[in-house]
Amino acid sequence: MTHIAIDISRLAVAKRTGTEHYTYELLGAIARQDRRSQYTLYCNQTPESLPPLGPNFALRRIPFPRLWTHVRLSTEFVARTPDVLFIPAHVLPLGAPLRRDIRTVVTIHDLGYMHFPSAHTRSQQLYLRLSTIWSARIATQLIAISDATRYDLVRFTGVSPHKVTTIHHGVSAQFCATEDGTTIDAVRQRYGIDSDYFLYLGTIQPRKNLLRLIDAFANMPLSDTPPLRLVIAGKPGWLTQAIEQRAADLGITDRVYFVGYIADADRTPLLKGAIGFVFPSLYEGFGMPILEAMQCGTPVITSTTSALPEIAGDAAILVNPTNTNAITMAMTRLAKDAQLREAMRHRGFVRASHFTWDRCAEQTLRVLGS
Repeated sequence: MTHIAIDISRLAVAKRTGTEHYTYELLGAIARQDRRSQYTLYCNQTPESLPPLGPNFALRRIPFPRLWTHVRLSTEFVARTPDVLFIPAHVLPLGAPLRRDIRTVVTIHDLGYMHFPSAHTRSQQLYLRLSTIWSARIATQLIAISDATRYDLVRFTGVSPHKVTTIHHGVSAQFCATEDGTTIDAVRQRYGIDSDYFLYLGTIQPRKNLLRLIDAFANMPLSDTPPLRLVIAGKPGWLTQAIEQRAADLGITDRVYFVGYIADADRTPLLKGAIGFVFPSLYEGFGMPILEAMQCGTPVITSTTSALPEIAGDAAILVNPTNTNAITMAMTRLAKDAQLREAMRHRGFVRASHFTWDRCAEQTLRVLGS
């Protein structure tokens, strides 16, 4: 029987973003597929929630004040010696080289710090660079969540391409749910959305290219009554205030709504209610929000950069994210053309159906050797 240890410490956060959703959904899919291996799930704090797990899963909570992964988890896995140690988010414990007989697998989600160093302090840049290079070189095997991330890993860390396996995310089953008009209207009312709207959903930070998105929206012709809204939803990140200020500087605060972090229960109706989902990010390791929008039947506008064309395929309008006019034209076209929206809706359903957590788990289990 294979004993697999998994670091699930990121699941302790109350407001999950990309890497936490990945850990949660993948863990649930692994539990559905593997009833033979023995799993120990390590954490520093009790997770906010866990997916349904089988009797072959045990939770081991080990409180530790600081450097939990590097110090306490290192000590634990060296002493208890699982067959496999799986880190779903970037950083391998410092004790890994002490037990080279243990198979170590690390998922690298992106190398955004290489593309946008200004988004981090010098100390953060140094830590991210050194920890990523170290983890990539020490780990037995790496998982990249897209071919774009795999390419970056090989380019920036010098590891062999044969060491890195691309395994795409899935899309959560919650985005398959049918939402009636009453539910969608109730969510719109809750967030004060009183007109048709474009939606952005993701962390509020500069590399998401929200300044250009706001500029592009401001340049759209005002031919609708009432005029279209732009809803920007997500957890505040770096330089959020400057992004919010742009709408005020352009005099469109009455049409640009910053609604903050969205509860999971509200994501599907908010996506389904939008006439289009706009995600003009400058860099993404994967781009989960565009698949969530597609599975909701919402047309997508996204970027020609990084992993986004790989994930979107032919089911989105692709734009140069540095060209504000191109974003404006895409939004205007989508707003005016109902037939285009319907065609994109169907293409999005087909594209999203190729990305499942069960497939992700199946491929991950092969890498883990289970």
